[in-house]
Amino acid sequence: MPNKIKIHLADDHQVLIDGMLAVLKTNSKFEVVGHSLNGLDLVKTVKENKADILIMDINMPHKDGIEVLKEFSVSGYTCRVIILSSYDDLKLIKEVLKLGATGYLSKECAGESIVEAIEVVASGREYFSKNIQDKIFSSFSGNHTVASNQDVHMSNVLTERELEILKLISLEYSGKEIGEELFISANTVETHRKNLIKKLNVKNTIGLVKYAIKNNLIKQ
Repeated sequence: MPNKIKIHLADDHQVLIDGMLAVLKTNSKFEVVGHSLNGLDLVKTVKENKADILIMDINMPHKDGIEVLKEFSVSGYTCRVIILSSYDDLKLIKEVLKLGATGYLSKECAGESIVEAIEVVASGREYFSKNIQDKIFSSFSGNHTVASNQDVHMSNVLTERELEILKLISLEYSGKEIGEELFISANTVETHRKNLIKKLNVKNTIGLVKYAIKNNLIKQ
C-alpha cells in the first residue's frame, strides 16, 4: 500500500479543525498526524510529526501564518503549505506565495475542495480555489494591468508580445481568441504559450499566473 499523505492542520477555531478532520478521515490516502490552535505550537509540532502537507490559517494567536512561513523559510523546513483563509486580498496572496506557500484555499470552498487541494499539492503542483483563481485573473483586467517594462525587474526575460499573450491566457482567452485580438494565427499563439511555459519553467496556466504574481507583473 502506498504511503499515506501526512497532514497537519492549523487554525485557531476548534470547530473548523473538527470539520476538516471529519472530512479527511474518510479518505484512506490521508493521515492527519496533528493539529494546532496557535502558531507557536504549530512550528514545534509540525516538525516533530514530519507532516507532508500543512493546512494553515493566516490569523492565529502568538504567531500568525506569515510569521510561520518566514520561520520555515529561514530554517529551511520544506513542508508543502496550503493556506486556508477567509481573506482573498491579492497582496496577501502574493506575499504567501513569495514565502513558499503552494496552495491557497478559501474557507468558503474548503468543504468541497480540500481533498482536491491536498491531492494536487501532494503531486508537486500548486492549487488555488476557484474564487482565488478569479481574483488573480481579474487583476489582469479593469484597473489592474500588466506592469510596464520599466516597472519590473524581469522585463528583459519576456518580450512585449509575450507579456500580451500572458495577460490574455490568464484572462482565459482561447488560442483562437488571442490570435484574433493580436492579429496572429492560433498556431503562433500556441508556439508563444509553449515558449512561455518553457522559458518560465512552469507547468500550466496557473504556473504562468503565479510567475506573474511573484515577479510583480501585475499592478494592484
